[in-house]
Amino acid sequence: MKQITDTLVMIRPVNFRMNEETAVNNYFQKTTEDLQETVNKKAQAEFDAFADKLKSVGVHVIVIDDIASQDSPDSIFPNNWVSFHENGDVALYPMFAKNRRVERREDIFEKIEAEGRFIRNFVDYTSAELENVFLEGTGSLILDRQNRKAYCALSPRADEDLIIEFCEDFEYTPIIFNAYQSHEGERLPIYHTNVMMCVAEEFAVICLDTIDDKKELKLVADSLAQDGKEIISISEEQMNNFAGNMLQVQGETEKFLVMSKAAHDSLTEKQIQSIEKHCKILSSDLTTIETHGGGSARCMLAEVFIPKAE
Repeated sequence: MKQITDTLVMIRPVNFRMNEETAVNNYFQKTTEDLQETVNKKAQAEFDAFADKLKSVGVHVIVIDDIASQDSPDSIFPNNWVSFHENGDVALYPMFAKNRRVERREDIFEKIEAEGRFIRNFVDYTSAELENVFLEGTGSLILDRQNRKAYCALSPRADEDLIIEFCEDFEYTPIIFNAYQSHEGERLPIYHTNVMMCVAEEFAVICLDTIDDKKELKLVADSLAQDGKEIISISEEQMNNFAGNMLQVQGETEKFLVMSKAAHDSLTEKQIQSIEKHCKILSSDLTTIETHGGGSARCMLAEVFIPKAE
């Protein structure tokens, strides 16, 4: 099993703005005085520059335009509703925000198949939405594909029973814990695991300070250490700059850890050296997307592991 891929799906936004439906438990989102049209244009410029950087190092990026009439402000974050697997399976996930459910589009799968990939089967968890039960893809689940482990911090967007069901279907061991952030003087659940941790081939970037329970902290740290992952620990302040929201990808000749400029700028020299022992860093300015969307580089990338058709 491969941990990283050279093929990514990215959805170019047409109605990007702060999504009022997700702001209730995504404490990374912020409002500004900018007009919606300005926000959308800035987000499109950031998106295009980011996609171009990935392509320039040999990552195969399948860019698909969002549909204006659907009015989906968060479509730029496709990794929450879909994951693509090496056995040809595609998982579809139940989404917390009603206005995000339109992001699941049939034509996206047609485009991936047109690229010569063979989708074998769909594993559809979306009926859980009827019971207000959610699991938001690789936002909620951090997949160690090599070691068949799924790390997941519980939240209103990550239901424990559904995590276990996913792990049974896809043959992963669940590593379930609680992760919190300080917000307005309270410790509140982090909405997505992928803002506090990233698992790469040989290392993991993780905000251990978010795991308040000592037993759970030990469970996560021991699990990573057991698999030989170097643990690169980040602070909660760095996490708030999206330093946990990273993804390792395969370029044409080298591997890269992909992150935003804010995340890169927040890292210490020592942390950068630890990462660069394993791969290069690729960063891009995503300020508008981070501010209004409450998500960063990793959230924008849906990894394609679907095999090529014979």
